[in-house]
Amino acid sequence: MEATHSIGIVNAQRAQFNSPLACKSGGILPEYELVYETYGSLNRDKSNAVLVCHALSGHHHVAGYYADAPKNIGWWDNMVGPGKPLDTDRFFVIGLNNLGGCHGSTGPISINPETGKPYGAGFPFVTVEDWVESQARLADKLGITQFAAIIGGSLGGMQALQWSMTYPGRVRHVLAIASAPRLTAQNIAFNDVARNAILTDPDFHGGNYYAHGVVPARGLRLARMLGHITYLSNDVMADKFGRMLRSGKYIYSYDIEFEIESYLRYQGDKFATYFDANSYLLMTKALDYFDPAREFDDDLNKAFAAARANFLIVSFSTDWRFAPERSRDIVKALLHNQLKVSYAEITSTHGHDSFLMRHAHYHDLIRTYFNNIASEFTA
Repeated sequence: MEATHSIGIVNAQRAQFNSPLACKSGGILPEYELVYETYGSLNRDKSNAVLVCHALSGHHHVAGYYADAPKNIGWWDNMVGPGKPLDTDRFFVIGLNNLGGCHGSTGPISINPETGKPYGAGFPFVTVEDWVESQARLADKLGITQFAAIIGGSLGGMQALQWSMTYPGRVRHVLAIASAPRLTAQNIAFNDVARNAILTDPDFHGGNYYAHGVVPARGLRLARMLGHITYLSNDVMADKFGRMLRSGKYIYSYDIEFEIESYLRYQGDKFATYFDANSYLLMTKALDYFDPAREFDDDLNKAFAAARANFLIVSFSTDWRFAPERSRDIVKALLHNQLKVSYAEITSTHGHDSFLMRHAHYHDLIRTYFNNIASEFTA
């Protein structure tokens, strides 16, 4: 943590919604809660609000730390805070945990008011469109009619893009980083393998493992290990681990021998202690289902026809999971609609995880873009 530039101690807040949310899948949430955090101050005309949308395993804790857990630092603390690229001295920043998550917002571990038991496998499938609708309701509750900007990386970028299509008049700038207009078949395949690791875990119990007092930890571990392989570039793996052996020699065993094995198993074990398996399944399906062009004869140009925002699209050279080509597809569709678009392809060795890293060129780009946004309401 950068003590001199941290937002400091933060607190999570809860917003209760008693109006039903009809999900695109046909399921209905009769009521729900969203957990969120805010950083900075909302200006008088409420024109400086920025929404941060999280990726697959993200949550509302974007920046700062908790008084009782000073080591629990927000997942984008290097990006959000006083004097940082998204400067909380100038912007009012909101981070929330999406529906279906497992960090406080209503999800599979929540109690279903109709049964008095956890939703479990009965929680409705949620989509990016559903998340945007719930985020808009949170904005209404906070009195924000239009965001200065909405920003997100990966799945978060998909949400930012969806905002421009669903609520074109409610966002002035969209920053979609390391994102895509839809998943490739390869990406869907990775997600399916990860899901099947969970679904076939004997402790999954059809998604109702809460009642059995167990967690499908083996499946979660494998899902996370697979995910981490796709988040990193080959260069990073080679530089950080190469073919290094823990003991310096072959031991001819199925136990850990290579350092990369140790890293993946550590990440898998850690993830299984705090993330809910049902939430993981829902999040990966939301990724798979995101395809705004589908409802427009598979024409992405038509999908963005209603958009009015200005855009910054960012990709990373070694991101093979959400490759730069996918970002350029977005740029082409936006330009077709004569929208104002800036595009940057950042040279980085960190693969898909690049959007989370402190990288001088990347951060300078985001800082400059937000400085230009700030000039709109400070002029």
